[in-house]
Amino acid sequence: MKIFVRIVGIIAVLVVIGLGWAANYFYNYAVVPSEKDFLDNDTPGTSKVETKEVDRWYSDENLRTRWSLESQDGLNLSAIYIPAEKNNHKTAIIAHGYMGNAETMGEYAEMYHDFGYNVLVPDARGHGQSEGDYIGFGWHERKDYLQWIDRVLAENGADETITLYGLSMGAATVMMVSGEDLPKNVVSIIEDCGYSSINAELQYQLKDLFNLPAFPLIPVTSLMTKVRAGYFFGEGDATKQLAKNTRPMLFIHGDADKFVPFSMLDTVYEATDAPKEKWVVPGAGHAKAYSKNKKLYQEKVQTFLQKYE
Repeated sequence: MKIFVRIVGIIAVLVVIGLGWAANYFYNYAVVPSEKDFLDNDTPGTSKVETKEVDRWYSDENLRTRWSLESQDGLNLSAIYIPAEKNNHKTAIIAHGYMGNAETMGEYAEMYHDFGYNVLVPDARGHGQSEGDYIGFGWHERKDYLQWIDRVLAENGADETITLYGLSMGAATVMMVSGEDLPKNVVSIIEDCGYSSINAELQYQLKDLFNLPAFPLIPVTSLMTKVRAGYFFGEGDATKQLAKNTRPMLFIHGDADKFVPFSMLDTVYEATDAPKEKWVVPGAGHAKAYSKNKKLYQEKVQTFLQKYE
């Protein structure tokens, strides 16, 4: 009997050690900012894929300035700001994708600028020129975007109207922002291919990349993330935030998306009772809806924005 108990104890210790190693590996693989071998090198919002003309415009230091602020937890955050050619008292705040940065959002910045908006494109914490040693998947970033909203109002005046736009992880970010206590200045939100929750997206990726079930790795890694980054995966649920949302929203998703599954579109769309529209882009992969048909994308976005300006 003693031998049996010892064997069970040894096995239990080995299981705990193995789970700890696996959780640490997955935490570094998914949560720590670094080069990711599973990312598509030409995904907008993650890599810089715009044309030379857009790049030339977006990188013009005579047009843009760098804004910075300190997050609530003491990180120095950075953003690119480009004023509109004519002051229309409206600003678009644009959120980039997973392991992207503000520099990867030139095409989207140009689109909003052409619509007559001031454009603010933050580097999410742990990305670009912003400090941070972990990725919040939109959950901690939502608080940072509340500060960016306040910064826009402080710089551009209390009458400024604001629209939020997000792509991929940025889309999840603006959906998570939607459930916060927003000033009346935020008049609309557009999300393109955002996931329904951190848990759901990581479970999908774990199955897709490693053919592994969610249990026990996701819960154990979530616990490690709580210890090291200050949040459980279960906290970052866009659907719960959308349930509190009152802002008009446009939901966009390509039906060929294999990174954030297309099925999540209906999940997030049904989560809010606010005024809403849904646009499915046939044949578009992850974050490729804009490149699939730029003219139509611009028309859809502008038509939606004009309803709530």
